[in-house]
Amino acid sequence: MIYSYITSTTPTQVYTGYVKKAIVQVNAALTGTIKVIDNTTGTTANVATITNPTVGSVYEYWGLTVGLLIIASATCDITVSADLSRGGV
Repeated sequence: MIYSYITSTTPTQVYTGYVKKAIVQVNAALTGTIKVIDNTTGTTANVATITNPTVGSVYEYWGLTVGLLIIASATCDITVSADLSRGGV
């Protein structure tokens, strides 16, 4: 699993490639948005836009194929993790 601790508005490429499950953990309340993007470029959220999240909120997203890019509209305190396993029996 890959982790990224994000506190700024700088676009953060958490991972490039297939992501089985992405988890966004909000460590401090945020007035603004967090965009979750399945890509390596761009600013248009194609997975989710999380608006004004409260502390302790956790969001899960499944099956990202290109990569996991996070963009916050304001200073934030979030932890984003990416599970890369493909599983199998």
